Amino acid sequence: MNLWYWLGHSLSKLVAKLVCSFRVQDGERLRDLPDGLLIVSNHVSFLDPPFIGGAFREPLYYFARKTLFDHPVANFLFTRVNAIPVNQDKPELSALKLVIQLLKDGQKVLIFPEGERTLDGKLKTEGEPGVGMIVCKANVPVLPVRLFGPEKALPRGGKKLKRHPVTLAVGEPIALDDLVNDESLSGKDRYQAIANRIMAAIGALELRDSRGE
Repeated sequence: MNLWYWLGHSLSKLVAKLVCSFRVQDGERLRDLPDGLLIVSNHVSFLDPPFIGGAFREPLYYFARKTLFDHPVANFLFTRVNAIPVNQDKPELSALKLVIQLLKDGQKVLIFPEGERTLDGKLKTEGEPGVGMIVCKANVPVLPVRLFGPEKALPRGGKKLKRHPVTLAVGEPIALDDLVNDESLSGKDRYQAIANRIMAAIGALELRDSRGE
């Protein structure tokens, strides 16, 4: 964890705790995680990457909208906190290949299968097929997590952070070998089926109290 990531990690944890009473549900599942792990989550707010990252002891890599890197200062900061620039409308193959290589090298990568922040906080039923391709090519465990509450603290289009409780629910690793090895599916259909199962796994995570609602 480099200095810039450590500073961002520490600040994220502080803001999450003080402003959003952030907590992790089933946090024991984050202990003794394997090297090379794909973390998949819903996406409802700009708070999602820093809050999820703050829950992990190890540094995470994650996609960030390519236009955010246009300013020299922003580019300096984003690249030092492990952000990977990506075109949301049409993800470049080079970005996907980079993520696959990072996973093969034992890194942990956070991905939002929905591809963008939702407007109403509701979870989509279908994910982007790119995540399915990453799963097939990287061959690493997949850990679903789900955030409850960030869309109230800082919704899409919002400019001011509000006090609202946020909870990160952590799931169990999901099995996808049957789809990865299903030769009856075309590559495109396989990738989509994997993405959809991942979305179902995220959707199955429930909040056990009302703090993040």
